[in-house]
Amino acid sequence: MYTDNTLTPKEAVRLCALGTLMTGPMPYGALVESIRHFVSHVIGPSLDVMGQSIELLRYEGLVDFSRTDENDDEFLVITGSGRDALNALLLARIRMGATELNKLIIALKFRFLHVLDSHGQETQLQLLRDFTENELLRLTELRRIHAEDAGHIVSWLDHDIRLAEERHDWLQNFRLTD
Repeated sequence: MYTDNTLTPKEAVRLCALGTLMTGPMPYGALVESIRHFVSHVIGPSLDVMGQSIELLRYEGLVDFSRTDENDDEFLVITGSGRDALNALLLARIRMGATELNKLIIALKFRFLHVLDSHGQETQLQLLRDFTENELLRLTELRRIHAEDAGHIVSWLDHDIRLAEERHDWLQNFRLTD
């Protein structure tokens, strides 16, 4: 993690891998394809992000192989240490600023939010609400400063502000369900 307790790109992929394995055992190739599919559809293809090795997770004891079917096929399973690591990754903060990595991390938090206990879920929702509120304040201040600029920056910022307001309102009204 970065020093501000936010996730690096490789940790976002780690979160995706461990969260995916929480749904159940799966073959190595299926896990890799699932991660690649999710990440590339949220932020586009990225070699920086996709560099995480599943073998490293195994070496660290976060996942292991298990024979789980009658064909004696090997499937990856998450370990107890992997569950602890997943929990820590889900509880990480979100770095300020609108980045593609943040988009991925927020999508992953919502994808695996149900893995956390109710207190962890509520904490993360508040973190996401605070993040969108800060994002809205940042954009509003930028618009104020550039309100008289020539060109189309004000129009672009108005668009971004509307999107941020919608996201903020959606999160304010979002409620956890059982």
